[in-house]
Formats: sequence, C-alpha cells, structure tokens
Amino acid sequence: MKVYADNAATTKISEHALAAMLPCYETYYGNPSSLHTIGQQAKEILEDARSRMAKCLGCEAREIYFTSGGSESDNQAILSAAYTGAKKGKKHIVSTAFEHHAVLHTLKKLEKEGFEVTLLSVKEGHNVKAQQVKDAIREDTCLVTTMYANNEIGSILPIAEIGKICKEAGVVFHTDAVQAVGHLPIDVKAENIDMLSLSAHKFHGPKGVGALYVRRGVPLLNLIEGGAQERNKRAGTENLPGIMGMTVALEDACENMEKNAAYVAGLRDQLIAGLSRIPHCALNGDPVNRLPGNVSFCFEGIEGESLLLMLDALGISASSGSACTSGSLDPSHVLLAIGRVHDVAHGSLRLSLSHYNTPEEIDHIIASTAQVVETLRNMSPVWRDLQTGKRQYIL
Repeated sequence: MKVYADNAATTKISEHALAAMLPCYETYYGNPSSLHTIGQQAKEILEDARSRMAKCLGCEAREIYFTSGGSESDNQAILSAAYTGAKKGKKHIVSTAFEHHAVLHTLKKLEKEGFEVTLLSVKEGHNVKAQQVKDAIREDTCLVTTMYANNEIGSILPIAEIGKICKEAGVVFHTDAVQAVGHLPIDVKAENIDMLSLSAHKFHGPKGVGALYVRRGVPLLNLIEGGAQERNKRAGTENLPGIMGMTVALEDACENMEKNAAYVAGLRDQLIAGLSRIPHCALNGDPVNRLPGNVSFCFEGIEGESLLLMLDALGISASSGSACTSGSLDPSHVLLAIGRVHDVAHGSLRLSLSHYNTPEEIDHIIASTAQVVETLRNMSPVWRDLQTGKRQYIL
C-alpha cells in the first residue's frame, strides 16, 4: 500500500486546479502587461483571479499581491514593516521561537542590521498566548509576526486575539498563514491582520506561486525590482497559469472546508490514538487546538532518519519536520523550542494528512510505525541502556 502523509511539505494538485491552468498555457498565453488583445485577455483573467482570491480571504482585490510563494511573501512583509518602522525610530520586532525559517532567517538578517528581536517562548502548551504578545510590545515595536499555525507540530495560534492587541497598540501584524490557508476559516479584516502570506501548493494548488495580503494603508516596499507589475510592488511577468490554479484550488478548499476538516480531523485522531499506544512516545503540539491533518510524535530511543527510510520502504511518505530543513542533521528548532531535549527530538515523526487519505491508510501507518519503532529500538544501544537502567527514560 502506498500512503502519502507529507501534505504539510506539499500537496497533490487537484484536478480542478490543473484544468484551470491549461487554458492559460494554450489560449490565454499573453503577457498581462501587453496592450494587444491577447495580452489584455490575460490581464482580465489575472484581475478576475485577484478578486476571487480576495473574496476567499475577506479583503479587497487591490490588497492582494501575487508572489512566488510563502517564503517570498514572508520576506517582503517583514522587511517592509521593519524598514518602514526604522524610519520612525522603531526597530523592535516580536515573533515566536517556532516560526518557519523564512521568518527566522529574515529576522536574523535584520538583527545584523541593528534591529532587536524578541522571540516568545512556546514551551507552555506548545503554543504562544496572546498575553505574551501584549507583554512584549514596546514603544519602539514596529512589527509583530507570528505564524497562523505551526508547520511541524500543528498548533494553531490565537490570531484574532493577537490581531486585536496589535491594532490597539498601533503595531503592524503579519502572519505566515502558509499552513492555515485552505484548511482553516480566515477573515483578515475580522482578525485584524495587516499582512498575510500564503502558498498555493499547501492546499492542492501548483508549486511556485503564492500571494501576500497587505491591508490598504500599510506600506509595502519592493523586494524585487525591474518592472511595474503588481502595482509597482513586485516586478516580473505574472505566472498566470499558476495564479489560476491557486485561485481555483483555494475556492475549492474554502467551499469544502467544513466537510474536509471534519473528515481529516477524524483520521488525525485515529492516527494519534493508534500511535499513542507505542511505549515511550509523546505527541508534539497542542493536543486540541491543532491543524486538522497534523500528527507529530517523538519516539524515544530511535533516530528519525532511520524511521523515515524504513517507513518509505513500507510505502509511507512522511517527514521528521519541515521539508525546508530535511538535509540537516540537527534536531528540529521547533521541537527544541517546545522543550524536547536533543535525544528525544532526534526521534521525531511528522505525518500530515489530506482528504485524499483513507482510514485503511491510517491503519497501515499505525501498524507500520509500531513495527519499525520496535525494530529500531531492538538495534539501538541507547534503547538497551534505557531498558537496563543505565539511562533514565525521558518519555
């Protein structure tokens, strides 16, 4: 049995999204910036997609800027708010310790330029509380940037509460919603979100395309220079096929969200219950307030890389954490941030589900994981030391 359980890394493109892309390659292939008829036909499709995307997010069409994906959107949003704030003498930024590296590395860059960054702890409940954000905001704070939901452990942050706090304090609020868009109901106006990043391939759209929502009135600085596209804020010929695929994928996701979320959450709970029966393991992330399809565990006494390879041999595609750091031998910064020690964090497994998965596949994952964990532990000198009492169990 082949099981794809790495949807947090990327998703299978939907048939509707793929079908929507083809006419943009075959018929409406003009450059939207061209003045001739074919170009203007492409322009009409582009602006129609912008309006439809905006409707899904609860904003105006002119507040949507098309990008290459979540990382670009994160970078442009954070750098815009930081450099705008610096002009007013505000060079303090609030974020969390378990952000995606697209955010953390951008913040590191800003620290080298003289900005001060406060990373909020997420050890309590594997999440951040709105009060932590309120307590961290200062007179010189120019930006609060927190993810909507964590990509590795699935915890959903109190975004509406954080947005309200930022609005009252007059601080720009950006959220990396790459894992949340298409899976959770989002209304940027109601939640007081000033900027939001998203990426199509996380909700069954194509890779290489995303968007940045920027509330009207919030300054946006150019990350890419060279042309007047996207109202002079993002140079480069628009990826019209990708944008159309993303739009249709998001519309489908929003239309079917309640049904899909209930189904996928059922699979998630089935999987959590099954894996929890394996001795000396621990669930990572908020046990209740988590993404519908996210399951993250640590298993003591094994290495996550070996676990992944053996599961792959059994037909199961999974990960140990973010796909963006899969080549690293270091334990996940997210797991360390929630308080997992190095030895335990190395034995991590992330399974991320979609509505394409089935209960039978979940049973296969549970049985296979239990089998592989037992095999690896029987081969492990660390596990032998734990069993003989030379080491103390942590989990």
